[in-house]
Amino acid sequence: MKRRDVLAGAGIGALGVMWGQAPAFATDGFFVPAEEDPHEATFMQWPVSLEVYDDRRFLDDMQETIAEVANTISAFEPVIMLAAAEDHATARAKQTGDVTLWDIPTEDLWCRDAGPIFVVNESGDRAISHVAFNGWGEKQVNRRDSQIAPRVAERLGLDLIPSGLKGEAGDVEQDGHGWLMAHESSWVNDNRNPGLTRDQIEGRLLAAYGADRMIWAPGVWGEDITDYHIDSLARFTGPGRVLMNLPDRPDRQDPFHTAAVETHDILRDAGLTLEVIPEPNRP
Repeated sequence: MKRRDVLAGAGIGALGVMWGQAPAFATDGFFVPAEEDPHEATFMQWPVSLEVYDDRRFLDDMQETIAEVANTISAFEPVIMLAAAEDHATARAKQTGDVTLWDIPTEDLWCRDAGPIFVVNESGDRAISHVAFNGWGEKQVNRRDSQIAPRVAERLGLDLIPSGLKGEAGDVEQDGHGWLMAHESSWVNDNRNPGLTRDQIEGRLLAAYGADRMIWAPGVWGEDITDYHIDSLARFTGPGRVLMNLPDRPDRQDPFHTAAVETHDILRDAGLTLEVIPEPNRP
């Protein structure tokens, strides 16, 4: 399954958020807050690249979908849409909500992966923790998208704190209270972090998110563009509490089903509270 295909049904992974408050780095006092904390704004990216969407009609559909998501969110909190200046007219024409456009060029729509990771400290200072985006292991063009987080930091006048990692926020889930969980396949992978061991990557992720505990599950290498992001399977919904989806009848020949069941068992054995819902399916 291609990541962009998901947009036809949802749009969740397309979002990046900025929080009003939160916890942080063990050494610097910064941390990524819980996702249920109040947001100041939602960041999104405007999809434009015909290298990514080689079908113009499909690209138009994606833009309509992103505009609809932005319009809906803007009724509840400010939305900042990132797009090159030359794309603003098209983006504005498709939006009816109160959406602010920033001149930051984009290619694709996945702000959760390419966008900034905001961190805060107890004094209310903010910064951006930088996990360098490289197009899911150079599987996709990222001349513009790899520069989004640095450009947002520059525009906001925030420090950009390097993590020493390449990857995406979509494959590390955090509860804002110390826990991280991830699939090895998206991090311990030569297409992102060659030469780094899992322990080295874990240390850098814990520092980047201001967390102190991490749970790994193997995941799936090479079967989709993300190398099986954990956010498509499981999300924290509170301190030590996880909502995840599993197939009603796991197919042991399907690597994603096998990996999902394995992740479930690892999270359960680690002592997290799990709530399981059926995996979406189409007849």
